[in-house]
Amino acid sequence: MRGTTPVIPNKCNRKKPYPFKKRRYKQRNNIERMFCRLKDARRIATRYDKSAKTYLNAICLISAVYWWLN
Repeated sequence: MRGTTPVIPNKCNRKKPYPFKKRRYKQRNNIERMFCRLKDARRIATRYDKSAKTYLNAICLISAVYWWLN
């Protein structure tokens, strides 16, 4: 590992198990699901916007719309 903390659970065949935190795994899952929802918007998935500022604004706008709809 490169200075990172593993978040995924251990496998049964792993020789040296590492500590696993269920709460962190749940938070990681929430973030991954959020990015999957963002990628449903074609503009974000294909990155039509050329500048980083415009791309970030599109992500913020789509996130706000999804939050408002839920």
